Amino acid sequence: MIEFQGLSKSYGSFHAVHPLHLAVRPGEVFGFLGPNGAGKTTTIRMMMGILVPSAGRVVINGLDCHADAAAVKRHVGYLPDNPIFYDYLRGREILQFVAEMHGYARADAAARAQRLLHELALDEVTDEYAVNYSMGMKKKLGLACALIHEPKVLILDEPINGLDPRASRDVQERLLAAAAQGTTIFVSTHLLDMAERLCDRVGIIHRGALAATGTLAELRGAASADSSLEEVFMKVTDEAAGADAAPAA
Repeated sequence: MIEFQGLSKSYGSFHAVHPLHLAVRPGEVFGFLGPNGAGKTTTIRMMMGILVPSAGRVVINGLDCHADAAAVKRHVGYLPDNPIFYDYLRGREILQFVAEMHGYARADAAARAQRLLHELALDEVTDEYAVNYSMGMKKKLGLACALIHEPKVLILDEPINGLDPRASRDVQERLLAAAAQGTTIFVSTHLLDMAERLCDRVGIIHRGALAATGTLAELRGAASADSSLEEVFMKVTDEAAGADAAPAA
């Protein structure tokens, strides 16, 4: 469903993302893990056609994410790390607008908006202006916007970063429901407990390069670690940092 074909991004001599070769299967929840500044958001912005790759490409559902950016958005729901809304539209108005932009009739758009607001526990603020939403509310409203057209693929950048425990739970439960319905989910995060709970496979990115990919069991075996994803993550990134620091032969 998602294929990275040598995707990379450079700014002069700085390599923000080294060539990525990766495939995400239909219906899979794939965690893209890395510390802040590792290249996760840059990668996602290339996936969404916001940034132009320096080399390579991403293909989603057979479409090139740069050359076919508009068509890709029909199949993809996107949640940025910091969703931004028109301050003086109400939550339901924002959702209805997004649904209508995807081609739904007004009555259908209103019904979809109301259902998602309820599923994400936003009933009490449905008629509140977005300017008055907390960060957690904005994240949940952003997820509702990503889900409104029932996309085949969800691309999520730090979906629970900065959320309180209740909002975090609401978002994770809705993602699990989407995964159960066969949605392919690509989720970027540095929160390892969420990745361990949600993801079928993970990829660990370090300084723009993919350091390891696999299921938790596969990564444990490769890293000779027998406990949590946190231990695996620390070992993989430490080894990658050591390799970066090693002098050339």
